[in-house]
Amino acid sequence: MNYNPENPMIVQSDKTILLEVDHQRYEDARDELVRFAELEKSPEHIHTYRITPLSLWNAASSGVTNDTILEIFNKYSKYDVPQNIVEDVKDNISRYGKLKLIKRDGQFLITSQDQYLITEITHNKHVIPLIKQQLNQLEFTIAPLNRGHIKQVLIKIGFPVEDVAGYDDGEAITFTLREDLLASNLPFTMREYQREAIDVFYAGGEATGGNGVLVLPCGAGKTILGIAVMEKYQYQTLILATNITALRQWRDEIIDKTSLCADDIGEYSGEKKEIKPITITTYQIMTFRKKQEEGFPHLELFNKQNWGLIIYDEVHLLPAPVFRTTAEIQSKRRLGLTATLVREDGLEDDVFSLIGPKKYDVPWKVLEKQGWIAEAVCTEIRIPLAEELRMEYAVAELREKFRISSENPLKNDIIKQLLKKHDSDNVLVIGQYISQLKRISTELDAPIITGKTSNLEREKLYGEFKSGTLKVLIVSKVANFAINLPDANVAIQVSGTFGSRQEEAQRLGRILRPKQGENRAHFYSLITRDTRDQDFAVKRQLFLTEQGYQYEIHDYEDILKKNYAKQKGDIKDVTL
Repeated sequence: MNYNPENPMIVQSDKTILLEVDHQRYEDARDELVRFAELEKSPEHIHTYRITPLSLWNAASSGVTNDTILEIFNKYSKYDVPQNIVEDVKDNISRYGKLKLIKRDGQFLITSQDQYLITEITHNKHVIPLIKQQLNQLEFTIAPLNRGHIKQVLIKIGFPVEDVAGYDDGEAITFTLREDLLASNLPFTMREYQREAIDVFYAGGEATGGNGVLVLPCGAGKTILGIAVMEKYQYQTLILATNITALRQWRDEIIDKTSLCADDIGEYSGEKKEIKPITITTYQIMTFRKKQEEGFPHLELFNKQNWGLIIYDEVHLLPAPVFRTTAEIQSKRRLGLTATLVREDGLEDDVFSLIGPKKYDVPWKVLEKQGWIAEAVCTEIRIPLAEELRMEYAVAELREKFRISSENPLKNDIIKQLLKKHDSDNVLVIGQYISQLKRISTELDAPIITGKTSNLEREKLYGEFKSGTLKVLIVSKVANFAINLPDANVAIQVSGTFGSRQEEAQRLGRILRPKQGENRAHFYSLITRDTRDQDFAVKRQLFLTEQGYQYEIHDYEDILKKNYAKQKGDIKDVTL
C-alpha cells in the first residue's frame, strides 16, 4: 500500500473521507472536496466528508468528471483510494446524462442509449403510470404534465434525468441593465464570478441552460444574478421571495438596476394582488389556504401569465405545495438562488429534479479573500446553565430541554458585555424564542422585530438601523432571510432552530455584505454548555465549517469574573 504522509486526506471504503484540519494543505484540499462531497462532522482536528449519489450528480451537472475526482484523490490522499470508491464514483458520475428528457415532434420522450436501462425503468411500478407510449427499446413518451413527476421518480430510484426538452417562450418584455445605479448614480458593473454564474446558467440560450441553482453566500449579489438572468432572456418573470420585506427589496433592486419602472412590477401579497410583466410574490401567500382541507388558491398565479422565467429566491426553503405545482410547469425556465442547498426536510433531490441541478457554486472563503464579502470572525461562547434552571432541565423532556437551555438567562450577561465591546458597531441580536427575545429587548431597551411586527413598523426599524440612528436591533427568525442591512457587522445568536445548518449560514449572511474601511464582521453564538443547546449547535455549525470558517471557543468565566453570579455587575474586561 502506498503511503504519502505529506497529504491531508484519507479516502475510506465506506464512502467517507477524512481530512486533517491542521495540515498545511487543508484549505486547498477542502475547496476541491466540497465540489463533490458533503461535510458530516467537524470536530477540532479531523473533518469527515461523505460521497453521496446526489453530491456526485450535482458535480457532474456542473462539469466535474470522473477523471477530475480521481485526480483530486491522487493529489491529496495519504493512501491508495479503495477500489470500490473508484468504481462508485465512476458509476454515479456516468449515471447523470444516461437518461435524457427530450422533445421531438411536439412529444416529450425519455430516451437512452442503454436498452437495458430503459427496460429496467419501464418495469418499475412508480414509472409505469407515467408512461404514455413505449416507442421502441430506447425511448418512451410521457404526458407534458408528467415532465417533472417522471424526473422526481427516476432520481429516487437512482437515475437522474438530464432535461434538454427546452422551454416555451414566455411573453416578451424589453429592458436593459443600467450603466449607473438609479439611487446613487454610481457605476453598475458585474463582478467576474457573477458573470461566470450567469453565463453557466444561460448556456448561450440553449436547452442545456435555463434551469438550475446558483449558490452564492449572502451579500455576494444573488439578487443581481436574478436580475441579470431576466435581462438575458427578456421574458415576463415571476419571482418567489421569502417574505414581504424581501419582495419589496427585489422590487427596489430591479428599479435601481434596470430600465424597468415601478409600473412594470407587480406585488402579489397579502396586501396587494397585482399581476404585471414582472410579478413578485412570497412563499407564504402561495401556500395560503383558509382551511386545511382546501386547496391553495394562489398557486393559480403560476398559470395566470405567460411567464418565460420563474425565479425561486432562497430555493432551499421551497415549500411542498410549490414543489407540486413546479412539477407541472417544467416548460418554464427556472432559476433557483440560495446560499446553501442544505434542506432540513431532506428534499434536495426534488430541488435537483424540479428546479434543476447546481450549476454554479463558489466557496465563501474565496469571495472573502477577494474582498467581495466581509471577513467573518466566528466565536462560540459557552455558558453554564443558570442554577435555578438545573432541576427543571434535569426532569424535562428532550424538546423542552432544548428550549430551557436555549433561553438560559445567563446569556443576557454576555450580550451586555459584547455590546460594550461593540458600542460603535451595528448589532443584530438573533433568536428563535419570542419570549426570550422580548426579555432581552426589555433588558437592553432595544426594539424587536417578530413575525407579528407590522410591515410598516419593520420598514421603519430597518430604515433606522440602516441610517445608523439605531445601533442594536433584536430580531426573530423572520430576519433570517433576504434582509438587506449592509452596515450590520455584528450578530449575536442567542438561540436557533435545533440543528439547522441552513439557518446558521443565513444568520451569518446577515453581516457578510462588504463594509467600508475594515471589511470585517463578528458572529457570536451563545451556547449553554453540556446541554441540548450545545448538541444542536455542533450540527448547525457544520455548514460554516464546510465553507472554511472555524469557531473560536470562549467560556463564560473567561469573560465574566468567576464570582459574577454573586456580585452582579462586576464585569471583567476580556478581549475576544
